Amino acid sequence: MPSIAGHPAQAISTQLYQFREGNRKDPQMSPMAANLSNADMNDLAAYFASVKAAPSGHRTAPANAAAGPELAKKFNCTQCHGPALLGLQHIPRIAGQQPDYLLAQLKGFKAGTRADMDGNMTSAARQLSDKDIEVLVDYIAGLGS
Repeated sequence: MPSIAGHPAQAISTQLYQFREGNRKDPQMSPMAANLSNADMNDLAAYFASVKAAPSGHRTAPANAAAGPELAKKFNCTQCHGPALLGLQHIPRIAGQQPDYLLAQLKGFKAGTRADMDGNMTSAARQLSDKDIEVLVDYIAGLGS
């Protein structure tokens, strides 16, 4: 499960829209979003964007804390998600997300099984080695903790 607190409002409403329209599927989220109006999605997005994200409590391994920033730059994580990986406009916050969630999403993008609005995440993830994913997940999950 992702932490949605502290995401940009547009990122939250965009994901809710993706679930509602069936472009993104999840056994819990798809039925929850199915009957939301655009106004409902915008209200939920504004609320969750106003809530401060709680730290994940994850502790990054020292080697990954050292290597992570360079990998995040090399694979354009910071270009799209922002320098602190807190999200920008329709791009979600990834800093401090749960490691299992980050791992599942990156693997899904790499495999082409995770919905991707513009193809940027799939393109970036396909370049990642399993070791790159391991380092990035550990680094990103520990941000803000």
